[in-house]
Amino acid sequence: MQLVLWPAVITLGITLLRLFGELQGWAPAFFSRAPGGGGAIVGISWLPFVLGPYFAVKLAKSGRGPASPWKAAGLALLGLLIAMGGFGVVMGLKLGVVAALPAFLLSLAVSFLPYGTWPELGRTLFRYALAARVPVVIVMLFAIYGKWGTHYDFLPPDAPPALVAMGPLELWFFGGFVPQLTVWIAYTVLVSTLLGAAVVAIMKPKASAS
Repeated sequence: MQLVLWPAVITLGITLLRLFGELQGWAPAFFSRAPGGGGAIVGISWLPFVLGPYFAVKLAKSGRGPASPWKAAGLALLGLLIAMGGFGVVMGLKLGVVAALPAFLLSLAVSFLPYGTWPELGRTLFRYALAARVPVVIVMLFAIYGKWGTHYDFLPPDAPPALVAMGPLELWFFGGFVPQLTVWIAYTVLVSTLLGAAVVAIMKPKASAS
């Protein structure tokens, strides 16, 4: 938890800065209100690219590295492919929001694939992912009910009619709670594991003497 603390605090700060910037109408390139975030520079979705290697190297240097970092990276990649395949099927069959729930749950399940190879990293990343995404879930609840006009409450233009017709609580559950605590958890864990394990495999950091 100590390893996760400051990254979680920084992530929360970025989330709040992003929300404030959107509410103030700051530059869209940094604080886009577009559905899905519009690829805005200020956001937390790029953090796994930095924090994955950070957590992995820290753990390896403390003597808690994996026996086979490439195996951990390979399992993370497999998890990403399975998750993307699940959503590919959902899109191909044009399933409704409720029918797509198994794909969301599948993505969360496959995030545990690398766990047996590197449990220390898995636990660290899962804790961090929760710390990163639970605040977003809370922000989305208030944004949807308050109709703040941010990307936290905007529906995409091609949103399914069933989603558009939902009340605020249903919309938050299916458009906020479920994705944030399944697919975004999986994204954080799997991308971080893939990059972190690859960095450890290449750099081979030495465990420091206790």
